[in-house]
Amino acid sequence: MMESLPSLPLSVGVCLCDSAPLVWRVEDLRAVRSHGLVGTLLGALPRTPQQNGRLGRPLLLLPEEERLLAERHLAAAFPPTQQGGSGVEQRDDYEELQQRSYGEQSTLALHDRKGALLRALTAKHSEAAGQSTEEAIRRRLENLDQSFSFPRSAMAVQLSTSRAGLTCCSEARAFLQASWPIRTQDSPHSNTRYQVFRNLRGRGFYLTSAGKFGGDFLVYPGDPLRFHAHFIAVCLTLDESVPLLDVLAVARLGSNVKKTVLLCSPLEDGSVTYTSLQWSGMV
Repeated sequence: MMESLPSLPLSVGVCLCDSAPLVWRVEDLRAVRSHGLVGTLLGALPRTPQQNGRLGRPLLLLPEEERLLAERHLAAAFPPTQQGGSGVEQRDDYEELQQRSYGEQSTLALHDRKGALLRALTAKHSEAAGQSTEEAIRRRLENLDQSFSFPRSAMAVQLSTSRAGLTCCSEARAFLQASWPIRTQDSPHSNTRYQVFRNLRGRGFYLTSAGKFGGDFLVYPGDPLRFHAHFIAVCLTLDESVPLLDVLAVARLGSNVKKTVLLCSPLEDGSVTYTSLQWSGMV
């Protein structure tokens, strides 16, 4: 029985970075997840940017996930003019921000250095230190404005962990309104993959990429956060020839990782033929 997907009140906003479809907004991530689409989180978490055990936004969609959302009229891309302007403008704005931050931090560092010398001078007075030491501190303090140099390597850098439309500001949210048409993917293999993806998703399975297993999709019986994948889907056309050694290799790999390999071939009527492979040993 084909699974019926709930309807969304608004389109899911997809931001295209070259050819990669990315989802940034929290409400869009929830909507994508409610439709059984998994994607892959790519971003570092703001408080722990160096770890890679847990990742955050953006969510990278599979091409088939993007196409399924577009086919069901549940997704739209952000117009190019709303994706932060051109690359040159973004670079100029960033360099201007960095230069302004460098000037502010240089001023603060200079004040800190002067304060440290004044405290040292006061301490020498209280300790009745020698005249030469006190005079050296005074000379350093007088020449500090001309001799002080704040290295750029010591500058604190603000990590860009927020984006327009991701905040609670209503103006920022109104700036990003997804209304641009989603691109089309017309290559023969992408159409084959998409038909298989749509058929398996319609049957209630969850799918992720299976590149590291030598297939097209990993097929889960439920949410990947709760289940292991049961199948490795390999998408082929009915008239496509496959070398026997490749069939043996993928069957052997599926056996080693305790998954069944599915050869998936779409038919003209929209259905898909599935052939399972099980490794039983060499003769």
